Amino acid sequence: MKETKQFKTESKELLNLMINSIYSNKEIFLRELISNASDAIDKYRYFSLTDSEHYPSEEHYIRLSVDKKERTITIEDNGIGMDKDDLENSLGTIAKSGSKEFLEKFKKAKEENDFNIIGQFGVGFYSAFMVASKVEVVTKKAGEQGYRFLSEGKDSYTLEEDDKQTNGTIITLYLKKDENEEKYSSYLEEYKIKDLVHKYSDYVRYPIKMEVETTKPELDEEGKEIEGKTKTVIEDQTLNSMVPLWKKNKKDVTEDELKEFYKNKYYDFEDPLISIQLKIEGKVDYESLLFIPSHAPYNLYSENYEKGLELYSKGIFIKEKCPELVPDYLKFLRGLVDSDAFNLNISREMLQHSPALKLIADNIEKKAVEKLKETKEKEAEKYAKFWKAFGDHIKYGIYSTYGGKKELLEDLLMFHSLQKEDDGYLSLKEYKEAMGKDQKYIYFASGESLASIRLLPQLEKYKKQGIDVLLLDEKIDEFAVMMMQNYDKVEFRSIQDEKQEDISNEEKEKIEKVTADHKRLLDTLKESLNGKVEDVVVSSKLVDSPVCISTKEGLSLEMEKTLNEQRGDREEVKSQKVLELNPDHPLFEAFLRIENDDAKVGEFASVLYEEALLLEGREIEDKRGFVEKLNALITKAF
Repeated sequence: MKETKQFKTESKELLNLMINSIYSNKEIFLRELISNASDAIDKYRYFSLTDSEHYPSEEHYIRLSVDKKERTITIEDNGIGMDKDDLENSLGTIAKSGSKEFLEKFKKAKEENDFNIIGQFGVGFYSAFMVASKVEVVTKKAGEQGYRFLSEGKDSYTLEEDDKQTNGTIITLYLKKDENEEKYSSYLEEYKIKDLVHKYSDYVRYPIKMEVETTKPELDEEGKEIEGKTKTVIEDQTLNSMVPLWKKNKKDVTEDELKEFYKNKYYDFEDPLISIQLKIEGKVDYESLLFIPSHAPYNLYSENYEKGLELYSKGIFIKEKCPELVPDYLKFLRGLVDSDAFNLNISREMLQHSPALKLIADNIEKKAVEKLKETKEKEAEKYAKFWKAFGDHIKYGIYSTYGGKKELLEDLLMFHSLQKEDDGYLSLKEYKEAMGKDQKYIYFASGESLASIRLLPQLEKYKKQGIDVLLLDEKIDEFAVMMMQNYDKVEFRSIQDEKQEDISNEEKEKIEKVTADHKRLLDTLKESLNGKVEDVVVSSKLVDSPVCISTKEGLSLEMEKTLNEQRGDREEVKSQKVLELNPDHPLFEAFLRIENDDAKVGEFASVLYEEALLLEGREIEDKRGFVEKLNALITKAF
């Protein structure tokens, strides 16, 4: 019985976009459909490893055919096929896992006049409607009833049972009529089909077959060619080379082929930023294609994101996502590994305990990092793009291993710095090479944003002395630096730390004298701010600002905030704050005039503290109280 079903609302909108405006390069439809057919055969071969009864071994193929009279193109495969549920879930719902994100992407692409976003959310099949007015799908899953799906790409589609006897899928596209500059009839020409297969699908490892017309010389009765006479015959030809791209010699693979493979395989609308082709011979032989995307996958930070590389054995697909091949900090890495070291029916448990897999994983990590280092040295602009997209992952690699990956990853790190006024990036190696001969530390400051960090009072001294300071504006920055402790034997030092070891003897003597002479003032301020600060001290850090907040024990204000945002049911973390006063500022001199009046000092103490918090770019709890105290001070002044 034929059933008519409506597309879901979001699917209708997406389908309309797909048909009318989403992709300017319509020829991509054949690539998408061939790719789907290849995936279907992959799945069949995978199931045949453990269920030979329902999935017997057979010779697989993808067949193309055209009918100029009926204006149809047919793509047939003998892969896994689909049952009724598969048809409804895969074809009846477009972009089911990311339709909202897809719509948002499309709106942005429309503004930027860039419609190369097909496939990113699993809408590859519907690329057929860019060239077809109607699409028919006849399919059968092994051991199941066959079905026929038919849609004109409008509001609905029909489903009915079909008497197809063999597993696989047959997709027939009824081409649109030619209009204006759109010559849909060109896709019915053999040369065009051949060109598209070679351009987009030559690497597909199953034969893409097609009956084509070819001219051959006529032969006489003795089998010799008759000069000047030819005849036209129909031959079954294989249009693709069938050598998987990763099996080819590296010198025979062009960068354009790698880019096309990546976009086709991983449904990305941009070229990969970096491509890596590996052929490793050693304790374990393997071949691999690795790709670093130009942008973060849309769901990279969602709970549903699955890391991992595809795993093949002897060219046969055995696992879609093998997480053991990729460390967490490189989870954005895409690609595949093919090795004879694994059995075709290898289980998840066997993979987890496989020494070969561990060797391959370690080598892939090493090769990926080497490529990133090479890119950083030779292609600075490309590396800067990588860093903006995935820099936090490299820092996470150091932090999550408690510094265990320090030596491997430290030369990949990039930071903004005080002297990089254009907010460009600086490597640790560049920082160290620019250090003065008397500079003992690599200095850094942390905060919520570059703008707020650049306003920190503690930076005044370093600006005056021409000393560069790393500006850590990402939440993970300071945690990674803490795990590293040093770079090339030079320690990191926060300028927001209360320690003041890097001062001259003259400065030290001055601080000690002011502290001794005005101990009562400092003690009163400390007592008045009990519970808010651990200490009140005379500062050597400040030049123009009256006060600043520093912290003890390596827990900065930024780390305090980050830890408390993630604490859940744990007890709130509190940093040990120190209020520092500038002894050369007029405000300090004003306090000296009332230092023997403990009540007045206590009255103004909270204003000093809250002013210091504001200078740090932090929130104050009682804004109304701060304003009232400030107004009272101004009133008294007049």
